[in-house]
Amino acid sequence: MFIRQLDYLVTLAREKHFAKAAETCHVSQPALSSAIRSLEKELGIMIVQRGRRFMGFTVEGERVLLWAQQTLTSLSHMREDATIAKSSMAGTLRIGAIPTTMTVTAFITAACRAHYPNIRYAISSLSTEAIAGQLDRFELDLGLTYLDEKTLDGFESLRLFDERYVLLSSRDAKLDPTVTWEQAGRMPMCLLTGKMRNRQVIDAAFRRAGAKADVILETDSIFSLYAHVSEAGLFSIVPHSLLNFFDMARVQARPVLPFLTRAIGLIARNRPALAPVTAAVWEIARGLELQKRFDLALD
Repeated sequence: MFIRQLDYLVTLAREKHFAKAAETCHVSQPALSSAIRSLEKELGIMIVQRGRRFMGFTVEGERVLLWAQQTLTSLSHMREDATIAKSSMAGTLRIGAIPTTMTVTAFITAACRAHYPNIRYAISSLSTEAIAGQLDRFELDLGLTYLDEKTLDGFESLRLFDERYVLLSSRDAKLDPTVTWEQAGRMPMCLLTGKMRNRQVIDAAFRRAGAKADVILETDSIFSLYAHVSEAGLFSIVPHSLLNFFDMARVQARPVLPFLTRAIGLIARNRPALAPVTAAVWEIARGLELQKRFDLALD
């Protein structure tokens, strides 16, 4: 058994296409198929369902795939340890973040770069469910997401801050110091799309208040929300952590009552132990005072 065979297997699971997997691995399709057949012969089981195209893995193949993912991840951790032993902390950290916390990752990477300038980062915008799934498949090292989701059971978690939801409007709008959900329901809104967890949380808050948002525009972009509030006279409900990245000379924010808060933090697989790079970033994030920073943006 060779590491390249395990790499072929994991790549095939990700690409779900023999030709694309072979291209990613920089080998011919016959070479990739032959390597997987050799692995099947060595283990005495069928790993891939046979057909004119990729049809998935057998039950036994799914178990082999999990071991392959774990083995390749452990090998990566071993290489990181070797790097640390001979020089400084290095490697690529893969982070998945829910869309409303993509900007928050900058505070983490900024602090990490001051300590470990050789670390590289790959950051993806994903749903909570996708983050959990990719952590389980060893495709991510860390997730930045809500901490109150059932899908996160069994993950190591680190609470970073509690986000508070605020009403965002243009500077020209005349607003009271605070706004109720019922009052916000009478304003023309731009919100994230209904399939996004942030929107579902906001819709639930309106329902609890016996109100409904008057949604004029939906988007999957946080900065599109900002642009339409700033330029089109619409209103929005956003987490207060975003205020650090908006031009507050063009927009204003008001707390929405009753307060709606959600715990935000890092999650990671805790078995086996965190990889060296992941553990280092985890400890740095633990010392960040994000709650204080974000709350000050409301003052």
